[in-house]
Amino acid sequence: MAEKEKSKESKRKFALWVKESTLDLAKKHYKADNCSSQSEFIEKAILFYTGYLSAEDNRAYLPNVIVSTMKGIVAESENKQGRALFKLAVEMAIMMNLIAAKSDVDELMLERLRGACVAEVKRLNGNFTFEDALNWQKG
Repeated sequence: MAEKEKSKESKRKFALWVKESTLDLAKKHYKADNCSSQSEFIEKAILFYTGYLSAEDNRAYLPNVIVSTMKGIVAESENKQGRALFKLAVEMAIMMNLIAAKSDVDELMLERLRGACVAEVKRLNGNFTFEDALNWQKG
């Protein structure tokens, strides 16, 4: 049924017998799902479940659910990784500024060190620790 037709369809009130715990779940979660009422939440749940049940008949439904869920997971993961990378970049900037203030390194030495570090980090698959740097510097 098209979205426009759904909005024109009239609603009907009827008795619904559910366990108190089920009703408590609807009360607890309907706002988190951006529903304006518990009735809207229950209606969405019925539509979702019937879509799930008919997934074998309508193969397009299940992939949309999976894609939607995966997009949510990926977006949250990207958000967490972005925050972690930002914090790491700040800490690295502090460390680099402290070291630069106390170091006497010319541009050529810095470029050679950068090349050697790229090779070492690649060799270690990005798993480079302070201990690795200490051992590398001591020879």
